[in-house]
Amino acid sequence: MTILVTGATGYIGKRLIPFLLNEGHKVICVVRDRLRADKSYAEDPKVFVIEADFLKPKTLNNIPIDIDVAYYLIHSMSNSSKDFKSLEKQCAINFKSYVETSKAKQVIYLSGITNEEKLSKHLSSRKQVETTLKSKKYALTTFKAGIIVGSGSSSFEIIRDLVEKLPFMIAPKWLNTKTQPLAVRDVLAFLYRSAGNELLYNKSYDVFGPEVITYKEMLLQFAEVRNLKRHIITVPVMTPKLSSYWLYFVTSTSYKLATSLVDSMGIQIIGKRSRINSILNVNPLTYKDAVALAFEKIEQNSIVSSWKDSMISSGRLKNNLHKYINVPKFGCFKDYKQRHVSNSKETIDKIWSIGGKNGWFYGTILWRIRGYIDKIFGGIGLRRGRTSPTELDAGDALDFWRVIFADKDQQKLLLYAEMRLPGEAWLEFKIENNYLKQTATFRPRGIWGRLYWYTVLPFHGFIFSGMINKLSKD
Repeated sequence: MTILVTGATGYIGKRLIPFLLNEGHKVICVVRDRLRADKSYAEDPKVFVIEADFLKPKTLNNIPIDIDVAYYLIHSMSNSSKDFKSLEKQCAINFKSYVETSKAKQVIYLSGITNEEKLSKHLSSRKQVETTLKSKKYALTTFKAGIIVGSGSSSFEIIRDLVEKLPFMIAPKWLNTKTQPLAVRDVLAFLYRSAGNELLYNKSYDVFGPEVITYKEMLLQFAEVRNLKRHIITVPVMTPKLSSYWLYFVTSTSYKLATSLVDSMGIQIIGKRSRINSILNVNPLTYKDAVALAFEKIEQNSIVSSWKDSMISSGRLKNNLHKYINVPKFGCFKDYKQRHVSNSKETIDKIWSIGGKNGWFYGTILWRIRGYIDKIFGGIGLRRGRTSPTELDAGDALDFWRVIFADKDQQKLLLYAEMRLPGEAWLEFKIENNYLKQTATFRPRGIWGRLYWYTVLPFHGFIFSGMINKLSKD
């Protein structure tokens, strides 16, 4: 079959595509920014990358209509827009209009469990999208999942931060809310095994793990898997706003995502039973097994996708990376340095491992201080780290930077700053004629931007000189 996947660079979409290919399907990946598409797709004759935005109907003309199945995996946990719900609905309307002109017989939609009368605004929006997607011209199959557990998922990484950093927690009362966590491996099994299955046409299923547990129990069981002793006391006095700040300062999440999560975590997520497990032959893992499997992937450095690489973790950058790939030349301050390198491959490998747990090769403590300052002023700080310790691709998060361009063959890496700044900043590394050229570019915004540059200039001279010396050293 020919299958269209929206959200192809997202957490679920990026993991689903290999399963569909393994089943022998041809896959059309719809992305808003071609730069963020997996590089391996260009080498696979069964994968076609189409650039389109379902909020911009004119761009949908690029998408072929000769498809059999379409996956709707478009979703944002960001609450930065006051029109969040209406934008999600409009996106679904535009998707539906496109699919109704195609040859597709089935649309598969991944939603959230919406059985409670009182829903968070994001679950309410998910429910509205399901209603919007229903059509007489194709069959809709909806899977409603609760908390998804897997390496790189937002819930997994936030729980990991809490458990590994805090031996003792005074936590908000929503930790007593019940839920049914589901392993990402099982989510993917439901999704790819349902393609073309007529038994599932125009049906909706709740999909969930075998246990009903509270968020507090999730934290404690996570600690058991990690062989850590943790103590948690829940208090009723912590408001949603305080809870959001608690998550924001302790974990790697952004404040906007923290508020969305707190809003959702106060709602009990219990699924309705059905025969879907037996129909698709899926036997969901327990929560502990899902956590253990996630750490196997982490230890093997085989994390396929991470929520941190999603644009919802961004402090500043919007979806289109192309806008930032051309570093401005005028009206900017620059710090340019170059050093001779005798082994360019070794130097490139060093550059590709920069940031995260590896640090910044020089003045790492100063980078960390800058990260703490960024957090205080509502930025993302350094806690996002990086998904892979050795690989970088366009769109990846790298501490408080975003990878704009990464090509080892061209020996060039370009980063864009997502920390709080009175302006815009780029950091470029490239090797030409056995010289490593390192350029920090800052485009100030008003007088405060200029004052900022001159204030940090002494530190830049110290940090950037030390960094290029370490990178170029044999």
